[in-house]
Amino acid sequence: MKRNVHKHQTSALNRPTEDENFLNPRIPNRDHNAIGTKDTWRLFRIMSEFVEGFDTLNQIGPAISIFGSARTKPENPKYQAAVEVCRLLGERGFAIITGGGPGMMQAGNEGAQQAEALSVGLGIELPFEAGLNEFIDVPINFRYFFARKTMFVKYALGYVVFPGGVGTMDELFEALTLIQTGKIHNFPIVLFDSDYWGGLVDWMRNMMLAEGMISPEDMDLFLVTDSPEEAVEHICNNCSPDWESLKNS
Repeated sequence: MKRNVHKHQTSALNRPTEDENFLNPRIPNRDHNAIGTKDTWRLFRIMSEFVEGFDTLNQIGPAISIFGSARTKPENPKYQAAVEVCRLLGERGFAIITGGGPGMMQAGNEGAQQAEALSVGLGIELPFEAGLNEFIDVPINFRYFFARKTMFVKYALGYVVFPGGVGTMDELFEALTLIQTGKIHNFPIVLFDSDYWGGLVDWMRNMMLAEGMISPEDMDLFLVTDSPEEAVEHICNNCSPDWESLKNS
């Protein structure tokens, strides 16, 4: 069986991304005269991304991170549902943080602006996406996924996860792991669209739980819903008890 292995995707950037260079084991520090290519010197670039993220996001107040596919078009009902959820969250006093791109990310930022709430976009250097969407008030661009992912969880009080692909699953399960292991607390997660998430939830229950790989209470770490109102109430009722005080801090 022939495997479909992705080659370097450099069509948009015409070069490997910084993440790709950093993680490539075939690019060791052989050229000791090329200081900029050494992993030890890359630490300064990585540190600068954390500093920019911390400085920019430290004062945004209570926020919710939104995830979902970049491929979803505005005419799709799922897109419109994301706009509505984020509009309602914005009206309750939350800033909205997204990955800054198209699709569900754009829907989240659009909903935030409709509510006149702060709209944050955390962009990432990718070979197949270019630029941030037009509904962002606070833009930040990252080279490194791990720096960007830290900002999503550090400055959010919860997640709303819409239908998406591998990247969306990555963000979801990282957050579930942090909750399960006690690294974060009072962190509600909403999976929006029961038709989309139902198969995954059934698999978790029928395989992971049945095989003893997770505990029964782990199935309560998230809510699956099709109701924007229920999603927002779940966030408000289960995030940090003092979240409303953050709006005026």
